[in-house]
Amino acid sequence: MAKNLKPKTTILDAKQMARIIRRMAGEIVESQPDLSGLLLAGIRTRGVPLAEKIAAEIEAMEGQKVPVGILDITLYRDDLSTIAAHPQVKGTHLPRSIDDCVVVLCDDVLYTGRTVRAALDELIDFGRPKAVKLAVLIDRGHRELPIQADFVGKEVPTSQNEVIEVSFQATDGAEQVRILERGTRA
Repeated sequence: MAKNLKPKTTILDAKQMARIIRRMAGEIVESQPDLSGLLLAGIRTRGVPLAEKIAAEIEAMEGQKVPVGILDITLYRDDLSTIAAHPQVKGTHLPRSIDDCVVVLCDDVLYTGRTVRAALDELIDFGRPKAVKLAVLIDRGHRELPIQADFVGKEVPTSQNEVIEVSFQATDGAEQVRILERGTRA
């Protein structure tokens, strides 16, 4: 947990997360009946396990494996100079060409929209998809850019003083979504 943040409430447990991800996978299948042209791309870090879980649900429902890629947007961020002197770039991996594919970007939380804008910028450097859609586990509002998710797990109104913390087993050793509150400095 980041410094100066204290837990306020747990809004989703592992079972609730699984149910929501299953629903999101069903919505994606309904919107894209030809799964052969579908590619899920997880935005590092927690968009990746979300994309993997959605892909697993689609395979369980439809019996068809959907490729999952990883986008590392580090160098595409508009706040790169403020996050670190030497940012860690872990790399992007797309398992196939995105030309003429429907790419579903996956991320854990949609907030200002700046992460998604960076992901779109990077994605276009790899080709020309047929369409790009957005799937997010949590939409917390407070957009600064005109970006809207196509598939939303849960809308959670928040204050600017709150932070949404999404945890996945693969990255954090637990599955839950919590609201944290920024502490005040003395």
